[in-house]
Amino acid sequence: MGFFARLLNRPGAQADRRIGWLSRSRPEIERLGEEYAELSDAEITVKAGEIFETGERRTQLTEFAALAREAAERTLDERPYDEQITGLIGLLEGSIVQMLTGEGKTLVGAMAAAGYALQGRRVHLVSVNDYLAVRDAAWMRPLFDLLGVESAAISGTQTEEERRSAYRSEVVYASVTEVGFDVLRDRFVLDDAEIRVPGRDVVIVDEADSVLIDEARVPLVLAGSTSHEAGDAEIAALVAGLVAGEHYEISPDRKAVSLTDAGIDRVEEELDVDLFGDDSATLAAVNLALYASALVHRDVDYLVVDGAIKLISDSRGRVAELQRWPDGLQAAVEVKEQLSTTDSGEILDQMTVEELIHGYDTVCGMTGTAVAVGDDLREFYGLEIVPVDPHLEVIRVDEPDRLYTFQESKERAIVDEVVEQHAADRPVLIGTRSVAESESLAERLRTRGIDAQVLNAKDDSAEAEIIAGAGRAGAVTVSTQMAGRGTDIRLADESVAESGGLLVIGAGRYQSSRLDDQLRGRAGRQGDPGSSVFFTSLEDELMSRVPEAQRFIEEGDEHGHIASKRAAQLVEHAQRMAEGENTAVHRDTWRFNELMAQQRELVLERRKAIREGEAGISEVRAELPDRVEELDEAHGEDTVDAAIREVLLFTLDNRWVEHLAFLNDLREGIHLRTLAREKPHEAFNSESIGAFSGFWTDVLERATEVVEEAEFTDAGIDLPAYGLKRPSSTWTYLSTDSTFGSDIESVVRRIGR
Repeated sequence: MGFFARLLNRPGAQADRRIGWLSRSRPEIERLGEEYAELSDAEITVKAGEIFETGERRTQLTEFAALAREAAERTLDERPYDEQITGLIGLLEGSIVQMLTGEGKTLVGAMAAAGYALQGRRVHLVSVNDYLAVRDAAWMRPLFDLLGVESAAISGTQTEEERRSAYRSEVVYASVTEVGFDVLRDRFVLDDAEIRVPGRDVVIVDEADSVLIDEARVPLVLAGSTSHEAGDAEIAALVAGLVAGEHYEISPDRKAVSLTDAGIDRVEEELDVDLFGDDSATLAAVNLALYASALVHRDVDYLVVDGAIKLISDSRGRVAELQRWPDGLQAAVEVKEQLSTTDSGEILDQMTVEELIHGYDTVCGMTGTAVAVGDDLREFYGLEIVPVDPHLEVIRVDEPDRLYTFQESKERAIVDEVVEQHAADRPVLIGTRSVAESESLAERLRTRGIDAQVLNAKDDSAEAEIIAGAGRAGAVTVSTQMAGRGTDIRLADESVAESGGLLVIGAGRYQSSRLDDQLRGRAGRQGDPGSSVFFTSLEDELMSRVPEAQRFIEEGDEHGHIASKRAAQLVEHAQRMAEGENTAVHRDTWRFNELMAQQRELVLERRKAIREGEAGISEVRAELPDRVEELDEAHGEDTVDAAIREVLLFTLDNRWVEHLAFLNDLREGIHLRTLAREKPHEAFNSESIGAFSGFWTDVLERATEVVEEAEFTDAGIDLPAYGLKRPSSTWTYLSTDSTFGSDIESVVRRIGR
């Protein structure tokens, strides 16, 4: 990057300072490569174990780069390009590496993982799903074996013993959610032998922008002690009859909905309640049902599969397994769809993906679109970017957007374009925002005689096969969100290249320009020809942020096409607004979660001290000297201490569950503090600190009470018999961050009037 970019400290501008020395070391890497080519496999393994033992840091990295290149060529028949070596060094220097789709990030990540492991580090290489983790671990295992590095993969099908064994390997491939869930489960272990994740040292994040930014605020939840969260069918039926614009208003960003005065009157009359009096619970239920009815859409936000709600990941376009909504919204949607409401369970603990990542000593990662969120990566993680040039020049042609008046005219135009390109045997990939749109386009194409392959959340079982075949002559593929699919689209043969290569059509802009770029990047990989174009309509959800765009409807021609440059600029403006809103929500979420994370760490430190030492035991003994002396004489000091330790662990865990429930309830209504001229974050922090200040005192008091009253035997205390039962079963799921902050603020403004 240029002088002014460095002066302004723009994302990626400091890369030269981090790895600028590499260009001077390339001749040495080539020389060492020739030397290592003469070594036997056994000698390669020995050499790998010696590289990081002595010498200056840059010398070590230079030698390892040459050795890793030789090892990859021998085991995988892939000789890393200079650009991949740049990516390798960027990762080993603790940066986020930007490499375009098809540039070989999987190999780069594996080489870097081996490099960290050979320095005595433990590495987690996290991806977006189990399939990619298992696939990549198996693919790269010969490389690790030659370099003398133990590797393994985690998947949801493994037994407990298999998981524990895998985590003890030097390099572990896993989905970020699997690691997060196991860290949460470890939160409640009673013995070291039960620990799944022995530590979080180095994490290499694949699709880093998606995991670290798009999914950063997703809470991972450990639940137990079944509870039932019922929705209200009467309220759901009432809300279904309300009219938009008359009884309720939707915010311009379509993230909040609130009753109008007419809507309040209608609800109060129908239910015979005073919503802003003593019926606050009814108000909350109405708001949930209204949100579920007006803003949560079937085949866009969720599917109904086998009588159950399945959420669709907004950033991946596929079913988000084990995911559910919080705050009663899950039950509200189930009632809306006339389904049985599911058990939600008591939350035992939770943490966001961002908090999970912050628990590692070293964080680095790879993605094709990092620079666009460079400021966010710097703000939230302290990470810098190393942009890596493509191995071959990108010759893809990115055409200007084509803007249309309505969804109908946009879809017709897309189909016309596909029919024309299909006639020339050119492969086409259509990226859509929702399942409903993908199926609508596929049906339109079928009526024109084109049988498109559809890849969406309803059926992604043949994902790799469909994507791999998308580069065949005349292939037409419709997909909801291509980010993280993990399989390159290769042109089938030279005839496909001669026809113009892959054409990527975006059926509307995404909330983030990065997702647009990820879709575009499926064409033109590794110097292939290709092109991309986005079709947008004024009815797209993104355009709801700029109501002034609606005046351009009159400028549409007979096909609905709008040629106005000003209208096209509004599309870019709407996307920038969406990106700004997402960053603000991320910042807001982190401010709420930061204190909770600090309190969790204090509790975990105390728990570890109890489990591994004498913390708390002497304090309980001091409170009950006569009782403890009697117990010591009857059962022995070791038995009594073990029983006190068990009681302390139970009461500490139970007290944390209570504190977490308090924090979640506090946060849900904290925006109402604006009525009292308070700042929500300050009020939240003040109250949470106050509630936490007596945490350890409460634990000691409860533990002391149990020791004083419970019946002891030579085996200690039978806690379940005394009524202190841990959950008989636990389960994990992903939640979504609190949806109703802006909704509550709307209510606050209405009350304020």
